[in-house]
Amino acid sequence: MSVESRASALLDELRQRGTHREMRVLAGAQSSRMSIDGREVLLFAGSNYLDLAHHPEVVAAAAAAAREYGCAAGGSRLINGNLEIHQALESELADFLGTESALVFSTGYMANVGVIPALVGRGDLVISDALSHASIIDGCRLSRAEVRVFPHADLDALEKLLRQNASSRREVLVVVDGVYSMDGDVAPLAELVPLARRWGATVLVDDAHGTGSLGASGRGSIELCGVDGDVDIVLGTLGKSLGSFGAFVAGSRALRDLLVNTARSFIFSCALAPPQVAAARAALAVMRREPWRRERLAQNAERLRSGLAQRGISTAPSTTHILPLIVGDNDATMKLCERLLASGVYAQGIRHPSVPQGTARLRLTPMATHRDSEIDRLVDLLGKELVG
Repeated sequence: MSVESRASALLDELRQRGTHREMRVLAGAQSSRMSIDGREVLLFAGSNYLDLAHHPEVVAAAAAAAREYGCAAGGSRLINGNLEIHQALESELADFLGTESALVFSTGYMANVGVIPALVGRGDLVISDALSHASIIDGCRLSRAEVRVFPHADLDALEKLLRQNASSRREVLVVVDGVYSMDGDVAPLAELVPLARRWGATVLVDDAHGTGSLGASGRGSIELCGVDGDVDIVLGTLGKSLGSFGAFVAGSRALRDLLVNTARSFIFSCALAPPQVAAARAALAVMRREPWRRERLAQNAERLRSGLAQRGISTAPSTTHILPLIVGDNDATMKLCERLLASGVYAQGIRHPSVPQGTARLRLTPMATHRDSEIDRLVDLLGKELVG
């Protein structure tokens, strides 16, 4: 069978299941308003939560770095790509999170598929939440360690796995998301972290959606849950609240040294481009200086959540700025998405495999700079669509 025939057959299967996807083309800066097909829409489908991606200081920093360093690092960090600004960003991230060190990766996906196999291998055990991000799942597979999955946020099930396995394994790694990207709930870290430590397990928290947006100072779910300083490894992204691109792993100096020497996705990748590094540094500084962004994000999320609840529309189990509105059926979800778009609001439908079968949903993500009237417009549109 030719490549074209095989591709066509597989695509037909996706269409029959209602999971075929096409990329939308958006224009303009990533912000609360963008353009689709020449028409301005309210954006409730992004991860630029604090609206820093086009902040003047962030843009200026990226432009200055492009002029000084060029648009590429020119190689991997271990050969010629380790620039002074990479080291500076890592020092600033470690200072922000209160860790000994940090190491920047090209993407969050690459961070997970690098750090997990660097920590565990054959004969070891990884215990992961059932709703873990795809990058965690793939990192576990690549590690060749045994993987056990516990039901989402079920601490009793986690404890049972730890009790059954901790004493017979060389290493046990517990990996969870800080904020679950399709449900908007926070992992029960206040109980999970001490539980894992009692059984001698290492804890990795992927806080991609919490870093910068949660906690009194923006240190994410670990700060929100009161366990910052107790988590062995924190993974975060530069491409969401920090408005740039890339990711990082923060922890001990020994961890950083181990990753530099063994994490294949770090060793065999080109270093982050200087403009992205400079943008991340500037965004981190703005985020730390302007807590109103984080506060306003929380207010907007609560306004949306409570407004929908008043109309009988649930966004459970969300407690954060990610609000799922579960429709269930793939076709109904995407038709609702298109009707909202026709009304000037972009809220993307999410289907399997991003979420479990039968739980297709709109993933609503307000930003710090959405106005009250814009939040209320989304509430009114959804109320008319779903309640009448």
